[in-house]
Amino acid sequence: MKTIIFIRHAKSDWNNLFVRDFDRELNERGMRDLPIMGEVLSKKNLHPQRMISSPALRAKHTATAIASYLPYPENQIIYDPTLYGGNITSILELIASTPQNVHTLILVGHNPELTECVNYFSNSEIENVPTCGVVAMQLKHDTWQSIGEDSAQLLYFEKPKDYRLH
Repeated sequence: MKTIIFIRHAKSDWNNLFVRDFDRELNERGMRDLPIMGEVLSKKNLHPQRMISSPALRAKHTATAIASYLPYPENQIIYDPTLYGGNITSILELIASTPQNVHTLILVGHNPELTECVNYFSNSEIENVPTCGVVAMQLKHDTWQSIGEDSAQLLYFEKPKDYRLH
């Protein structure tokens, strides 16, 4: 079966209002959450064949950090502008274009698009995928072209706050 994992970028830094949105770095909490979620994902024994990330700096940092825990080769991460400011239709097309020999696909992106996609594809009612949140779904049919409304089943929804030591 086909599995898709949506990862929202880790928490970004808003301290410098002169930095454009695309170029924002991760903040301290984002840097703290990445190893936590990397460990969570590594324990799930994932073997993704493809990882696609938004080209925004905070998403790139998230993708490379998560890749190191899987392990997934950093130089094989695909950076696609569809995941920065795209919509459900463009993200659906991106997923549908995935080669059939890929069984596990990871997408690293932004809200509100990620939460909208998760709810649309899996008919879930997730209010918000938080920063560094991970949602995994399995397609109901074994083809990427089958992606669409209510075409996937929610496998898990992981949030950094559930693993942080307070």
